[in-house]
Amino acid sequence: MKKLLALVLTLMLAVTLISGCGEKKPAANTEAEKLVIGYTIYEPMNYMEDGKLTGFDTEFAEAVCEKLGVTPEFVEINWDTKFVTLDSKKIDCIWNGMTISDEVKKNCDVSKAYVKNAQVVVMKKDVIENYADAESLKGLKFAAEAGSAGEAAIKDNGLDGAYSPVAAQTDALLAVMGGQADACVIDITMAKSMTAEGTSYDALTYSLELTSEEYGIGFRKGDELTEKVNAIIDELNEDGTLPALAEKYELNLAF
Repeated sequence: MKKLLALVLTLMLAVTLISGCGEKKPAANTEAEKLVIGYTIYEPMNYMEDGKLTGFDTEFAEAVCEKLGVTPEFVEINWDTKFVTLDSKKIDCIWNGMTISDEVKKNCDVSKAYVKNAQVVVMKKDVIENYADAESLKGLKFAAEAGSAGEAAIKDNGLDGAYSPVAAQTDALLAVMGGQADACVIDITMAKSMTAEGTSYDALTYSLELTSEEYGIGFRKGDELTEKVNAIIDELNEDGTLPALAEKYELNLAF
């Protein structure tokens, strides 16, 4: 009897061990949380250098993500459809030198302003001195990035009589270089960087600030990230991170 009982107990233990070995535990979620950041190529905010994305906004976003405890994932977007891309949740934010405007505030929540900017007229160096004000520019062929603050400045100043929108600010510069446009309107931050001596566009220069403005980061309406990032912006300003980046990329902070 004792032998039979021992045999039964042994069989029960074996069945338990086999069942335990075969049991599949839920796999741990090892994927790091991400912040998907929408950008366009716009020097000095986001641009490629030696095959790597860099720039003021790139480094700024990386510093914020480190404090948030998330991994930044940069996704190049079409600037003209940026709000649609944000609302569709393909990206979590728009972080690319975005001018704070009534249209932007209508379409997304915006962080506090972090960089000062202006929309400037870019032309070839040998003719720019012929134009002293916005009125003198009327009749010229203009180019600007579709949906940009440059496009808005052209229209607001009545310079859209011969205006052609292009896909990116760099395309606007190319249009002036190639003679398809007499002038373009882009961010002063980009104009300063792209027309410097020794660059591909050093035959161009800029003048005439049509507008002054500030940059902000766009989040979906009601997203709690806006206030979290605002608090981190203050931290990065106080600890010297943002002033150092502004000096590195020759930008003026908005605070």
